[in-house]
Amino acid sequence: MFEMFKNMGAMAGLLSSLPRLQEQLQTMQARLGHITAEGDAGAGMVRVKVNGRLELLAVSLSDDALQLQDREMLEDLIRSAVNQALHKAREAIAAETAKMTETLGLPPGLKLPGLG
Repeated sequence: MFEMFKNMGAMAGLLSSLPRLQEQLQTMQARLGHITAEGDAGAGMVRVKVNGRLELLAVSLSDDALQLQDREMLEDLIRSAVNQALHKAREAIAAETAKMTETLGLPPGLKLPGLG
């Protein structure tokens, strides 16, 4: 029962420093665009790159992948590479968000809107 009151002091402090928080959120959003993560599948036959906004930036198919002539396998390789890159990007986003919340003196694990 007292768990919900535990972080109320931090939240009250957060509201008093709202302009600073908004500035930090804008800075964080800009940094997310510079985070990149890569994934690959099929021993490098498919390589992808995503950013911290979880946007797909690039897809690269090797000559071997193109010679497969197996649509399902190629689709599976692409899906696997994209999922791997997204997982890495989410980990990087979580690390950046944790740094920001610590800097602002917010409780660990607090979910901030728009930051993954």
